[in-house]
Amino acid sequence: MILENKVHLKRFLLMSLIPIIVFLIIGNIFFFYQYQSYIQNYNSKIAVIVSLVEEEYPNIDRSELISVLNSDDKISEDIFSRYGIDVQKESIIMENDRLFSRFIIIYNILFIGLALSIILLYLKHENDQDKEIKRIVKCIKEINKKNYAINIEDNTEDELSILKNEIYKTTVMLKEMAESSKDDKLRLKDSLSDISHQLKTPLTSINIMLDNILDNPNMDEDTKEKFIQSIKREVTNISNLATEILKLSKFDANVVRFENKEVLVKDIIKKAISNVEMMAEIKNVEIKVVFHDNVKLVCDLNWQVEAIINILKNCIEHSSENSFINIEVIDNKIYKEIIIKDSGEGIDKKDLLHIFERFYKGKNSSKDSVGIGLALAKKIIEMNNGSISVNSFKGKGTIFTIRYY
Repeated sequence: MILENKVHLKRFLLMSLIPIIVFLIIGNIFFFYQYQSYIQNYNSKIAVIVSLVEEEYPNIDRSELISVLNSDDKISEDIFSRYGIDVQKESIIMENDRLFSRFIIIYNILFIGLALSIILLYLKHENDQDKEIKRIVKCIKEINKKNYAINIEDNTEDELSILKNEIYKTTVMLKEMAESSKDDKLRLKDSLSDISHQLKTPLTSINIMLDNILDNPNMDEDTKEKFIQSIKREVTNISNLATEILKLSKFDANVVRFENKEVLVKDIIKKAISNVEMMAEIKNVEIKVVFHDNVKLVCDLNWQVEAIINILKNCIEHSSENSFINIEVIDNKIYKEIIIKDSGEGIDKKDLLHIFERFYKGKNSSKDSVGIGLALAKKIIEMNNGSISVNSFKGKGTIFTIRYY
């Protein structure tokens, strides 16, 4: 078994080593004591025998007796059988047999103690594991009840702690998803409310004008023509609103896929200007451009053109007649920068904080504005690893600064 990250098992094995080491130490002391006891018994009995031999044979040399005791000579075991002693099964010195029986009992008690200690440690280890598993199961049940206000993060490195940390990460992710879902629902509610409000006004206006036309069959042609033109304008506004909402919803649903490739910035600007030329001509607004021919950007050409168009529309909308809009492109090692400056009335400071919010209309916005263009432009630019900021000076105009990193 691989012991990586198995802290509980390591701890159990380390704790098990303690009684084993204690058992070995006590066992060695016990065996040494046993050996000393046998020696003392043998030596005392042999000393008695030597004394008897010396008394019986006073001329015998003691060293000769000692050498006999330490010699390798063997005498037939039958010599003790006449006294009823089987040297294969029992000791000649009976005291040693009694000591051996006592030592066996003590040794078995020590061994049983060791086994019980290890079993108790194992049971404690399993009990701790069971408690942790029950706690994890309880936390999972709480998560299933959508209760994410739990913290089971663990700083240890055993297998259950790794599991708890993974569950904690999952809990955090589910909590964020739940909060995000809640925020999405609130945003959807607000968006639907804004869309409803945006549609309600033109539809009400269309209904009133249609009722006037239907209720007055003899209405003069000039008045009828004005009503029809107004209805057409409101229908166009609704169509534009639906188109802009559809584009934004694609980004919200994360289904937009940019087809990025290297393009010239001047091509983006030229294409955007060609789409607002008619709008600029109506107010006689001149668009001046200063850029380097070789400045390139990796992006989705059509979507970036869409972003610039929406910014230019906003600038033209707030520009006075017979004015101008300046576009400048700056290239450096860190970013590509597009600066769009109009010479309009400027944006109020209170409105400046909200101009990139969808459906927001400043007090100087035209009645035909749907309040989505700048929000869409910001979304497109940021998705292309860019940023957009705005500065405005009352009566002097507004400056949009776009940076692509």
